[in-house]
Amino acid sequence: MELTQVHTLNLRGVLSVSKRIILARYGHFVSLSLLFFLPLSFYLIISPTLIHLPNHPFTYDHLIAYLVYTLTVHILSLCAIGTITYSTHHAFFGEPVSFLNSLKSLTFSFFPLASTTVVAHVLIVVTLLTFLMFVGSVLMFMNNLGIFIIDYNSVHFMWFSAIMGVVLIAIVIYFYVEWSLAFVVVVVESKWGFAALMRSSYLVKGMRSVSLLVMLYFGVCGVFLVGMCSEIFYRSWPFGPLVFITTLGSVFLMMFMLRITAANTVLYNYCKALHGELALEVAEGFVQEYMNLPVDAGW
Repeated sequence: MELTQVHTLNLRGVLSVSKRIILARYGHFVSLSLLFFLPLSFYLIISPTLIHLPNHPFTYDHLIAYLVYTLTVHILSLCAIGTITYSTHHAFFGEPVSFLNSLKSLTFSFFPLASTTVVAHVLIVVTLLTFLMFVGSVLMFMNNLGIFIIDYNSVHFMWFSAIMGVVLIAIVIYFYVEWSLAFVVVVVESKWGFAALMRSSYLVKGMRSVSLLVMLYFGVCGVFLVGMCSEIFYRSWPFGPLVFITTLGSVFLMMFMLRITAANTVLYNYCKALHGELALEVAEGFVQEYMNLPVDAGW
């Protein structure tokens, strides 16, 4: 069996396999998502509106409550990633997974996940700030030499700012693709921090396009859903339809988060196979087995 068989895995393959794994234990995965991902989904939909509500000043007490809730939902999201990744990885190999065992896995994975998150965001922020400082220094140096005069109101400066914005977004996307498997590495291989990020960067080689497509597929859909629901929430529809649409949007966004977490876990196993760390017969065999599993609504 040739290595290229795994290398031909595409977005459709990752989505299909991860979907089948979720459907085989639908109640289990939805329960974890409702417990951990739903608060984050609700937060993402209502927070843009709450900050900019007209005639409702954002006071110090509101700020404290907002920060506490933000911290809470991010802690819950790490719990969701840890438990769903654990369940998906074991389900991929046909191993039994229980709701209690998934929760117990957090005793080993939560703090490494939190540490890895902090390290990743610090590295991204430092990189972006370094880039901005370098560009700003070059501009000031050229301005002092009289090569050109910076006019902050000119069309050229607006275009330059837009280009810089695109570059910054591209840098962030690059890091997210490189580190897309970092959380799976933390849960499965018990690595954390910089070691998990480097391991993810190594594994994703050869599959960056698939990782990027997975991120864009769910990211674009998620951003569109959040924007649409936030706009409805901001326009203050009647209470009944407002609650229904917000709840429905939160549930759909929760399912997007579940799907991308499971998809990254499946992608992790295929990346290992691509690098010769997992027998191709094992990877493909369990995928084929899972494609034929009956749907089980149990935990």
